[in-house]
Amino acid sequence: MFDNLYIAWKYVSYNRVKTTVLIACITLISFLPFSLQLLLNESERQLMSRAVNTPLIVGAKGSSLDLVMNTLYFGDDVPELISMEALDRIAETDLSLPIPMYVRFKARGHPIAGTTLDYFEFRGLKIVQGRQFAVLGDCVLGAKVAKSLALKPGDSLISSPESLFDLAGVYPLKMKVAGILEKSHTSDDLVVFVDLKTTWVIQGLGHGHQDVTKIKDPTLVLKRTDSNVAATAKLYHFTEITKKNMDSFHFHGNLSAYPISAVIAVPYDTKSGTILRGRYLSKEETQQIVKPEEVIDSLLQNIFRIKNVMDAVIAVVALATVLAVVLVFALSLRLRQREIQTIFKIGCSRMTITKLVAAEIMIIVCSSAVLCGIMMLAIHTVSNDLVRMLFIR
Repeated sequence: MFDNLYIAWKYVSYNRVKTTVLIACITLISFLPFSLQLLLNESERQLMSRAVNTPLIVGAKGSSLDLVMNTLYFGDDVPELISMEALDRIAETDLSLPIPMYVRFKARGHPIAGTTLDYFEFRGLKIVQGRQFAVLGDCVLGAKVAKSLALKPGDSLISSPESLFDLAGVYPLKMKVAGILEKSHTSDDLVVFVDLKTTWVIQGLGHGHQDVTKIKDPTLVLKRTDSNVAATAKLYHFTEITKKNMDSFHFHGNLSAYPISAVIAVPYDTKSGTILRGRYLSKEETQQIVKPEEVIDSLLQNIFRIKNVMDAVIAVVALATVLAVVLVFALSLRLRQREIQTIFKIGCSRMTITKLVAAEIMIIVCSSAVLCGIMMLAIHTVSNDLVRMLFIR
């Protein structure tokens, strides 16, 4: 047997091009279905684990998938906004703990999530460096954000404008990094967390400027009365919140009307969750309450339907590849008739030829298996990040 393997090895080594092509074909056709299954299993694990741990989400009526993906995985598609009144409405029922979420803006490509401290307790997130956000303008970074941007507590991070030409005059906000979260291996690692009021400042709903009552420049005053001073658009707004100007930041109007993207509702028990869901069933209702587990399960069903089609395509391609490999070996045997005749003349039987060909096939298949295993190991190592890039974000 070892003699057959030695001769077969010498043959495949000499015919490098043919051997390389055969190994590549077999490796790829074996790698594709296994890697696809691995990525789908990882995506199902990530999507479902986070969805199962989030009982209910309240948002504006519309796409429930966009609502869930934006709230749980901080997706780019922002659902229709609701107001803080939705939070107050849930709090007044005393059926669940409401956690507001406002996911709309970004900082250097990473989503900014406005929320409250209840979110960190709900997700079990812990600070490993620095402290939690405490004042306006503070931000807390996910582990991967801090690593990719090379930031530490005390550094600054500037929010990105939504568009190049912002006609509303909303300027990027320079935020102070208060702390860094412990790595959680979830979407929270990729997010910049701030207080809700900080997101409203980023949007331009809150701002800080010099005291208009002490302005001496007449070009900055639109109208002055005994009880009020109206400033012009020329008045400079602070783009960084510091100890000196923090007191000047303020919000106009009723904060209950200010926007958020969703509310995570954490019922105190199963009965409370059922009652709460029943209060959003009216046809006149402008908001919806969804169970993330059901939404993500529906998404996965569609993904697996696509996978079945891909499996069928891969099976056809695999069959074509196997037939091509058989054809290559058949043609190779015809081209090697002189070698085979020589083997017969030195006293070898047809079984010897069969063993030599089998040894060649075994070497090629084993080489493909080893190469496929290495590629699968590499995919498994990066599957967590790869799934976030391909399936989640």
